[in-house]
Amino acid sequence: MKWFDTFVSDTLGGTGNQLFFRPGDDRVRTGRIYYKIFHGGRHRYSLLFSNIIDSTYKAEYSSYANLVCDQWEIVDARIGICKTAAADMAGEVEAFVPLEFSGAAGKTVAPGEFFTSDPVELAPEPGDCLCVEIAFRGAMIPYHLESILPTFVAENGRWIPDKRVPAPGMIGCDRPVAARIGYFGDSITQGIGTPPHAYTHWCALVADALGARYSHWNLGIGYGRGQDAATGGAWFYKARHVDAAVVTFGSNDVGRGRTLDEMKRDFAHLIELLKDSGVAVFLQTLPPFDWQGEFLERWNALNAYISAELSPRADGFFDVAPLLTSGAPEAGRCKYGKHPDEAGCRVWAEALIPRMREFLQRIAPAERS
Repeated sequence: MKWFDTFVSDTLGGTGNQLFFRPGDDRVRTGRIYYKIFHGGRHRYSLLFSNIIDSTYKAEYSSYANLVCDQWEIVDARIGICKTAAADMAGEVEAFVPLEFSGAAGKTVAPGEFFTSDPVELAPEPGDCLCVEIAFRGAMIPYHLESILPTFVAENGRWIPDKRVPAPGMIGCDRPVAARIGYFGDSITQGIGTPPHAYTHWCALVADALGARYSHWNLGIGYGRGQDAATGGAWFYKARHVDAAVVTFGSNDVGRGRTLDEMKRDFAHLIELLKDSGVAVFLQTLPPFDWQGEFLERWNALNAYISAELSPRADGFFDVAPLLTSGAPEAGRCKYGKHPDEAGCRVWAEALIPRMREFLQRIAPAERS
């Protein structure tokens, strides 16, 4: 998509396609999603959508990686700036601007389609929220059940918290940057474990420190698996359009019974796919997840493989596991929770930031900015 040549992410919130829902009727529903703006300024903004599921959810659900969702419809959509929003309270928007799709107010979304909204000029300040309001209908619609962004559906004249809204996967902005950074991982990267709408997850803190000369795209998604990323499907398609990917996978691969040999192949193949796409790879070990028994053995073995054998194939590497482990690193016990809380994310980010600065200086030196 030529769109990626112009537009870069301007928010640190993750909203990949995690599941789909079936409304059960043809009624038009209206939803709102609030994204905190990272850089701001007067720029053209455009939203990226996908009609494909990114990664596999729990086994009892029928949603899985690269599942093509059926046709659905955007009846109309608009975007506006507001100063506040909360997980349980929709913020008031100063003025909405209509969104169009190839010049039309609505769009029929084809199965498996990637598409974007037409650019509109906005001037948010850093820290403002962009409210995306979308009226939609259809039989099978992608959404993000575990999103920690404020998300609402209109019911009887009120905005009710409800995640069942088709979410743009990127809030695109046309500003120039030194490098496009993507954070490619699971729920820990997405930010679960930190308060909703707080933007205190580890990669948000890293992005704040690295600054706005870079763009930062959160590609973390709950239950995300390295196995699914390595298929080269819709999720990977997004990641291949960054200059540098911070790759942090493995908890869901370990926990869902992937064998060590399978995980080694998956992870090696993912690194190969990214590098073949021209993406510089910064690799991290798996954070602890209170593993025991055979899961602990696989966690230790996979981290040993990442550290000793896979890291030399990457362009940067950081061993996060010892920072977040209570007691000996090989014990696999979580010091800050299975999904690191704000304190754990701060410890992680503070240690990672200097390593990221060194890495970025190699791939995007100051004279290129």
